[in-house]
Amino acid sequence: MVSVKLSCCVVMLMVCVLAPSVRGAGAAYCPSRCVCDDVKLHVTCGEGELDVLPIALNPAIERLVIKFNRIKAIDSSIQFYTDLTMLDLSYNHLLGIPKSIFRYQTRLLQLHLNNNKISSIGNKTFAGLDELRVLNLRGNFIEKVSEGLFRAVPKLEELNLGENQIATLHPDAFEGLTHLRILHLDDNAINVIPTPSFRPLKLLAELYLGLNTLNQLQVGSFEGLQHLRRLDVRGSMLVNLTIDTFRGLENVRSLDISDNHLLKVPTVALSILTRLEELSIGQNDFDVVPEGAFFGLANLRKLSISGALNLRRVQSGAFASNTNLDTIVISSNRLLVDLDEGAFAGLPHIENVILRDNAIRTFREELLPWKQLRNFDVSGNPLVCNCHLRWMKDLLREKRIETDQSQVICQYPERFAGETLREISSELLGCHQRQSKERAVVGVVLVASAASLTTFVLVAYRLRHRLVDALGPNWHNKRNSLKEEKDLEFGKAFPEIEYHQPNFNIYTCNHQQLYHHPNHHIYEMPIPVSDLFPPEVSVQFVTENLGIGLGTSPLPAYNMVWI
Repeated sequence: MVSVKLSCCVVMLMVCVLAPSVRGAGAAYCPSRCVCDDVKLHVTCGEGELDVLPIALNPAIERLVIKFNRIKAIDSSIQFYTDLTMLDLSYNHLLGIPKSIFRYQTRLLQLHLNNNKISSIGNKTFAGLDELRVLNLRGNFIEKVSEGLFRAVPKLEELNLGENQIATLHPDAFEGLTHLRILHLDDNAINVIPTPSFRPLKLLAELYLGLNTLNQLQVGSFEGLQHLRRLDVRGSMLVNLTIDTFRGLENVRSLDISDNHLLKVPTVALSILTRLEELSIGQNDFDVVPEGAFFGLANLRKLSISGALNLRRVQSGAFASNTNLDTIVISSNRLLVDLDEGAFAGLPHIENVILRDNAIRTFREELLPWKQLRNFDVSGNPLVCNCHLRWMKDLLREKRIETDQSQVICQYPERFAGETLREISSELLGCHQRQSKERAVVGVVLVASAASLTTFVLVAYRLRHRLVDALGPNWHNKRNSLKEEKDLEFGKAFPEIEYHQPNFNIYTCNHQQLYHHPNHHIYEMPIPVSDLFPPEVSVQFVTENLGIGLGTSPLPAYNMVWI
């Protein structure tokens, strides 16, 4: 032990003697597999075989990065580098941190000790780091956070304690961290958050509590976090959320409650987060996204519902209250077969829709304003390729939307299995047959409509007297008066015109009617009617011009000669 201390003293003496010359010369020893920049005063040693900190580097260095090495301890040699502003010893084999080892690093701003084997830290571990802003202890074996553990770093802004074995948080664990803005406590064994734990964190903006065993969030757990913008409680075995769960977090913009055991969409609990813009709620146990599921979230822009093992249905109007949505991700829900008509109704700003890896077999064109989208993904669904998807095939050919067309693959019918929808012609999809059927249906509808109209006219004609009686005598008198007025006006307009009705005598010959003009004789010489009048002259025209009141009845085929 005495020899070790003596050697350390000798080394320190040598460094003190050599330091001025090294500073002046701008050169120093640089270990193998290290990059030393004496201009920027940076030293980086990556993936080397260093097992101790080098002691002959330029004492003026400001950034020292020694990652992926085999360093097991931080010894006194760190004290020679008093100008450090960033020290990164991540991915080494550090077992602990000696007390007050950093007391000479008064300018240090960032300290990265993540992914080591540190099991405990104490109140004096970080003594002297008055200017420290970032402390990364992620991926170690720390088991608890005791009282006032970080009082020595009052200016800390980011603290990462994720991926440890922390089971206990002291109520005053974060006392003095009034400038902290980002706190990672995810992937630990925390099951209870003491109510006053976060009260000192007045400026906290991001809090990560996911992958713990919280089961439930106590009322008042987030008391005092008025500036919190992002909250992550994914994978925390939460079963239920109440109206008081997020009380005091009205300013939260991003929330991740995915990978829990929520039996339904917590509409009521979420409704108080009126400024929420991003929400992840997949990998829960609900089987339906009901109408108005996210009521009150008028500012919601991005929504992710992915990996829900029981999700089978998205009801019509599910997002009707979220008119500012521009991105929806509904993916990897293996039981989701169909989306109700109107499920995406009322979304004027929607631009990105990800519907991949579900069990959806077809998509209706009315489901979304597809031509409005910038990006959509329906890959990984067992598509039934028929004429119902012709619109999507045409949309893919237009290439106006960002999507991986090669992944829009048919699964049914069997003859199209594995084929991309874009390459299948409309005829193969059966659209030609469908168009013929549609024309036939239209024809039947037109014929039926004409028949109905004809029936209506005939019935009205047969019941015309009853209709007149039903309209009453006033209507009949008024009709006659109007007719008389018209006749009077017509007579005034043409006073010199006289109309004479020809006097026809009707004779009968061989059971046929003959029309006799008083000034002519009729002989029996047969003359075809077609010779008297051209084919294009209608029977109605003939009878009207002859003054015969036969209406539209066929003219008898009489043979007449006029003398």
